[in-house]
Amino acid sequence: MANAVLPASSDYDYLFRILLIGDSGVGKSCLLMRFADDTYSDNFVATIGVDFRIRTMLLDGKKAKAQIWDTAGQERFRTICASYYRGAHGIIVTFDLTDRESFHNVRHWLEEIEKYAQPGINRMLVGNKCDMASKRAVTYDEARELADELGLHYLETSAKHAHNVDEAFTQMAKEIKDRVSTEVPPSSTPTRMMLGPARRISATNCCQ
Repeated sequence: MANAVLPASSDYDYLFRILLIGDSGVGKSCLLMRFADDTYSDNFVATIGVDFRIRTMLLDGKKAKAQIWDTAGQERFRTICASYYRGAHGIIVTFDLTDRESFHNVRHWLEEIEKYAQPGINRMLVGNKCDMASKRAVTYDEARELADELGLHYLETSAKHAHNVDEAFTQMAKEIKDRVSTEVPPSSTPTRMMLGPARRISATNCCQ
């Protein structure tokens, strides 16, 4: 794989914050754990507030540390702290390919991005649970059609079988890197690009 994984303790050139949003139960936590720790469990409890993991990648010879924030999708948590959207550099909108309602709600989540996130933020649409073919309720063509209409890159993933999980996060990181590289003035001396606060924020205090 071109973008090799490096230990999270390594030094880095870029620090990206990526937000996972979408309805409850679509598999955001499973995607996060598969990408960050290469683990999977069928017994995840719904996220309360916000969860957080880190993984460091090599992108075009540069070390990029990705802070991945997994947000709760339940109705009572939908008024998530606006700072999580404002502090993100990329947002992955996730739906469940076996749950048509979660697909219909994609537009709602995009409205949340428009309301709270910074202009020009990188966005991606991910349809999860593609391994459950017999229960599929959303076809690839209609999901791709929606993504094209909204100007989003679209991927189908399976956290259970690790299908396209690395590809989704790596693609997002590369798109963020490409965007911010054009926004930062060139320098004759190497500098570390600190995108977003490097400190860890407690998930239990997200609205304080």
